Amino acid sequence: MQGLLAFIIIFGILVVVHEFGHFYFAKKSGILVREFAVGMGPKIFAHTGKDGTAYTIRAFPLGGYVRMAGWGDDTTEIKTGTPVTLTLNKDGLVKRINLSQKHLEQTSLPMNVTDYDLEDKLTITGLVLDETRTYGVDHDATIIEEDGTEVRIAPLDVQYQNATVLGRMMTNFAGPMNNFILGALVFIIMMFVQGGTPNPDSNQVRVSDGGAMQVAGVQNGDRILRIGSMKVSNWEDLTKAVDKNTRNLKKGDSIDVLVATASGQERELQIRPKKSNGTYLIGVMPGLKTGFMDKIVGGLRESWNGATLIVRALKNLITDFSLNKLGGPVAMYQMSNQAAKSGLVDLLYLMAMLSINLGIFNLVPIPALDGGKIFINIIEAIRRKPLSQEVETYVTLAGVGIMVVLMIAVTWNDIIRAFF
Repeated sequence: MQGLLAFIIIFGILVVVHEFGHFYFAKKSGILVREFAVGMGPKIFAHTGKDGTAYTIRAFPLGGYVRMAGWGDDTTEIKTGTPVTLTLNKDGLVKRINLSQKHLEQTSLPMNVTDYDLEDKLTITGLVLDETRTYGVDHDATIIEEDGTEVRIAPLDVQYQNATVLGRMMTNFAGPMNNFILGALVFIIMMFVQGGTPNPDSNQVRVSDGGAMQVAGVQNGDRILRIGSMKVSNWEDLTKAVDKNTRNLKKGDSIDVLVATASGQERELQIRPKKSNGTYLIGVMPGLKTGFMDKIVGGLRESWNGATLIVRALKNLITDFSLNKLGGPVAMYQMSNQAAKSGLVDLLYLMAMLSINLGIFNLVPIPALDGGKIFINIIEAIRRKPLSQEVETYVTLAGVGIMVVLMIAVTWNDIIRAFF
């Protein structure tokens, strides 16, 4: 249960922060955001803000989405003969179109729709008491969809494709950008939680719970002066010394370690390293720099190191593709579960790395990902005119198809690895 809760919280925060980036810059670019949803599936709460955006909470707490006017499949279709009710303003313009049987108003006007244009001419035509009538529709009118969600209509001037190329590019980049910012902030928080940032330039160490050095009585803040015959002055010296002195180690053998306590007293210890995944460990971690700026800089450095690691892994995936190198929701749940058992620091590390990973992955130039949209924006900037909506839709659908097939394959592979 603890692992499931950690998974929901981490995944939810990552996606909501990502989508908020799109939301914020879409509004700055003059694009109408019709809905900002937290969660997926059936709506359980909705509020329409003064900015015209419907803020909704949905039943399944996994992710969320931003519904921008004119983007992708964001359309409101009214079939011929559909019964609706219209609410008129004082000027006789339609201010609300109700497709739902909910939220009925006593003063609303019933109509069976025969024609409508909610993008350009802003009109709606239909039968009212067996008489065909046409009403003008207010630019900021709302429409209550069949599930009861009330959103603004989407006239052409507030649609995605009518924003500037720079505005669309920034809107698409803002999601990954927010994930990079979140990753850096979480790494900085992690440094404060653990008390500082690792200091590889010192021979001062922290001991791991249950590790060989802790068993021998070594404490946090002690310094390792020598391992075997090799002097140790920093973390690189330490790892090389452990590797050399355990290279031909047999089970039950020990190595000599000279330790200086915080008070300066030196102790010669016999340490029995523990073998893990083919490598001998003595159970220590680098000591910490505890200054305020050290923690800030350490968090930023960890973000850069994490991003570099992910880019290398992505490059390796492209040159030598394997489903085993990818992980979907099942793998994320397993990692969240393990991190939740290990403690807050591990949870923060996982969250930061997943956030940076989400940002980098979304910049891959595949249609349907943010990187694919940015690539289309660049083409439009070079051509100095947008792609036709039909072409852009086909390209996006192809990308969605690729992503759906890949996600199914990755999830199935995760299940096989986890349970069989």
